[in-house]
Amino acid sequence: MDAANPSNGDEESIITPLLAPQKSLVNSSSQVALVGANICPIESLDYEIFDNDFFMQDWRSREDFQIFQYLVIKWLSCFLIGLIMGLVGFFNNLAVENIAGKKFVVTSNMMLEGRYWMAFLVFSVSNLLLTLFASVITALICPLAAGSGIPEVKAYLNGVDAPGILSPRTLLVKIIGSIAIVSSSMVVGKAGPMVHTGACVASLVGQGCFKVFGLTWRWLYHLKKDRDRRDLVTCGAAAGIAAAFRAPVGGVLFAFEEMASWWRSALLWRAFFTTAIVAVILRSLIDVCLNGLCGLFGKGGLIIFDTYSDFPSYHLKDLPPVLSLAFIGGILGSFYNFLLTKVLRVYNLIHEKGIVYKVLLACSVSIFTSCLLFGLPWFASCQPCPSSAREICPTIGRSGNFKKFQCSPDHYNDLASLIFNTNDDAIKNLFSKGTESEFQFSSMLTFFVTCFSLSVLSYGTVAPVGLFVPVIVTGASYGRFVGMVVGPYTNLSHGFFAILGAASFLGGSMRTTVSLCVIMLELTNNLLLLPLVMLVLLISKTVADAFNCNIYNQIMKAKGFPYLEGHVEPYMRQLTVASVLTSPLQLFCGIEKVRNVVNVLKWTSHHGFPVVDEPPFSEFPVLYGLILRAHLIVLLKKKAFLSVPTLESDRKDALKLLSADDFAMMGSGDVNRIEDIQLTDEEMEMFIDLHPFANTSPCTVLETMSLAKAFAIFRETSLRHMLVIPKAPGRSPVVGILTRHDFMPDYILSLHPLLEKSRWKRLRIKFHLKKKFF
Repeated sequence: MDAANPSNGDEESIITPLLAPQKSLVNSSSQVALVGANICPIESLDYEIFDNDFFMQDWRSREDFQIFQYLVIKWLSCFLIGLIMGLVGFFNNLAVENIAGKKFVVTSNMMLEGRYWMAFLVFSVSNLLLTLFASVITALICPLAAGSGIPEVKAYLNGVDAPGILSPRTLLVKIIGSIAIVSSSMVVGKAGPMVHTGACVASLVGQGCFKVFGLTWRWLYHLKKDRDRRDLVTCGAAAGIAAAFRAPVGGVLFAFEEMASWWRSALLWRAFFTTAIVAVILRSLIDVCLNGLCGLFGKGGLIIFDTYSDFPSYHLKDLPPVLSLAFIGGILGSFYNFLLTKVLRVYNLIHEKGIVYKVLLACSVSIFTSCLLFGLPWFASCQPCPSSAREICPTIGRSGNFKKFQCSPDHYNDLASLIFNTNDDAIKNLFSKGTESEFQFSSMLTFFVTCFSLSVLSYGTVAPVGLFVPVIVTGASYGRFVGMVVGPYTNLSHGFFAILGAASFLGGSMRTTVSLCVIMLELTNNLLLLPLVMLVLLISKTVADAFNCNIYNQIMKAKGFPYLEGHVEPYMRQLTVASVLTSPLQLFCGIEKVRNVVNVLKWTSHHGFPVVDEPPFSEFPVLYGLILRAHLIVLLKKKAFLSVPTLESDRKDALKLLSADDFAMMGSGDVNRIEDIQLTDEEMEMFIDLHPFANTSPCTVLETMSLAKAFAIFRETSLRHMLVIPKAPGRSPVVGILTRHDFMPDYILSLHPLLEKSRWKRLRIKFHLKKKFF
């Protein structure tokens, strides 16, 4: 763990990934979580401003030009993130449109020739090969790239660090694997992987690009702190949504509402600048493709932008069906979350058996998906082409509302137009206006059930898969079905109901409101939808909150991430800070023997140590500050030792061996370890002066403070360590350290089991009140 508290580090962590059985916990000295598809140890990030003499002297020595350069580099980094994500977003869509498009064109041509079995073989085998490729590279090269990545990035921005989560390898597998798996016709999305991709790009830009491979830009290495990297990763997450949906404002709001745990106005400006760059790059490249230079890309468009250009007029009588849609959408969204977490648990049992089983599971889901997508349209009846069709009917090729499939000339298969298509084109067909008579009740209901089921089954596979687009397409089909049912009693079009259905499902599953509202408006390019979309999101979120939390928080909890929520648990008000401290601390003196430092670092996994001055360096024991494990390792590596333990000895000579860059955060895959440091017996008997390197203003609280108040301070000030000092004098100057582990409900309730009973009592009362209300 992060604190020098043996109870938090030497015993097995209370908070373990619920998705993983106990036999897989190989590291008992550190908290573990399920990151991607692998279990790995996790630590906390240092978002706190570290005040010590060494860093303060380094900052005072900087000239005005260096300070100006630091500010310019922040904005330049945001520009690079926006530029790279604009290119990644474009080429990601370009690859998916052409790979999937070519597959559908070949299959459709075989269908026109009556070679149905050969068409099914080509369709299913191509899907299987794409899925196999995505799952193999993910399982073998980087299991951390599995899933959407949003829970991992959200935990990172909350202060949780997992090794390799933002590495170049993760970035590479995330991009390539996402293209392959989305092209394989599985009901998965690329928005979540795009957010993770943006976070990886931002992290690599912040550390001077690909430091692991020796490709570094030294002038970017000024962003040395976790705090700076956190801001860049937030901008990268916003750029990911902007690149996925071409929704720059929605991307900023999504990062603010869903991803970031801390926000400030300066970060808002930089995130907005980043997403604006993404939008400009995408718009410029799409204009080039409109001339037919990008193959099939451009005919399907970038996601679903400009799909709805109607001017809806609605009245009071239209509200009841909209309210009903929102209410039921919230229930369905919460049920979707419930099923998904259950499926993830089952999948994890299979994943525990090894890589072969992971790949076989993904391939099995792919085969099942291909059979459904190709087989279900055969049960739908063919419809005659409408005389007022706005496009060629039947559609010959990849996209369009009138897929011919197995129908005779001048007829089309409405279910094939939705199900035998990419997710983007299916949403385009559902959102389109003037299509009230193009789809049947049975086809729409079949499509809704199929998307709902396949999206739940597909998410847990070992591949870079997202949830955003599957939730949109599932909600759109639900909304379209409701529109068809209430069509005779309302003025709203079926396409409008599809948009409201997508909003209700997003609100019920992801529980964000403002950002989703803006994203839906940017997707449809119609501001007149705003009032009803707002109403639907608010109702669906409120209803779904009565049953469970949003899907990303559920996944984080199941994976074992020690995520600090934005609210305080009621039972924390009954406890004091001292009630969660269970063991004495490991302290360091201001001037400590090298042998003592080495032994403590080797035999503990703590990351923060209080520094105490004792006689003869002070009249009585007094807390001087806090020093980090990483800084101690740097001091040992640089051998900044003293020959005698005095304050005025050869300290200046030792300080000459060090620079502020030595204490900069290491890049991905570059970690200093105490085991790598070799010292002689003579050096082990020397001393280290910790005073210049200790944080002289750590956050301290009295042991009598309520745990709820300490939690609020800990989260709002983005701490990693909080020192607990005694209320009465005459005792040790510090009695304990609080880390995020000490604020986790499972840990607290394990120390105070009686609180569990009162907690369940409150939950039962809350459940009965909700039941009575609904």
